[in-house]
Amino acid sequence: MPSEVAETVLRRDRTIVLSGLVVILALSWTYVYWLAWEMQDTDMGIAMPRMQAWGVADFALMFAMWAVMMVAMMTPSAAPMVLTFAGITRRRREQQVPYVPTGVFLLGYLVVWAGFSLLATAAQWGLQAASPLSPMLASTSPILGGVLLLAAGTYQWTPLKYACLRHCRSPLGFILNDWREGRRGVFLMGLKHGSYCVGCCWFLMALLFVAGVMNLLWVAAIAGFVLLEKVAPAGHRVGRAAGVLLVGGGMWMISGAL
Repeated sequence: MPSEVAETVLRRDRTIVLSGLVVILALSWTYVYWLAWEMQDTDMGIAMPRMQAWGVADFALMFAMWAVMMVAMMTPSAAPMVLTFAGITRRRREQQVPYVPTGVFLLGYLVVWAGFSLLATAAQWGLQAASPLSPMLASTSPILGGVLLLAAGTYQWTPLKYACLRHCRSPLGFILNDWREGRRGVFLMGLKHGSYCVGCCWFLMALLFVAGVMNLLWVAAIAGFVLLEKVAPAGHRVGRAAGVLLVGGGMWMISGAL
């Protein structure tokens, strides 16, 4: 009887964690969809001004957009790691061993992507100043778009990309090798895993400027590819094949602009 009760509690706890991730995902995608809808307005609405000259409020607005978008795009691929950590936490709690809530790990992970969002906002500001962006926040320069595709495709074949992807594809291996005790230790674990994730995907996120940061189909396609690359059995091979296609697309775009 006690084993049946424990199994029921485990299933319920797993459902709670998974439900929390789904709620986070739903809220972030709803916000991204609302922003894209606002962009259809000629004046780009009160939530997304054209911002020919950025102020502090404009920068903060863009940072919030990038941060929420990263949550929307990366939560699905982070779910296996979060659920694995939650499972270990449940077992430690049952054994009356000190444990740290899963939310602390997730917070560390999201802090890293918040830092990336800050850099992405600065990059958007630079692009806006150097070359006007389209209403969907895509670069109007085919040369720049081609260079981004070439760079992203090449990066798919680098040792750094493969090393980061390997850590992201092995949640249990990461936890066994990088486990730390206490809230600070778990937060640092989240930071480290988030750093591997950024190292794996940052060039893919730069591709948002090719077809549009607010192009929902493009955003969803990149998020889907990131998920496939991390969880599919042959995800690393899919990533390298995609690298070849990206390089080809970049060369085609650049040649068409010359």
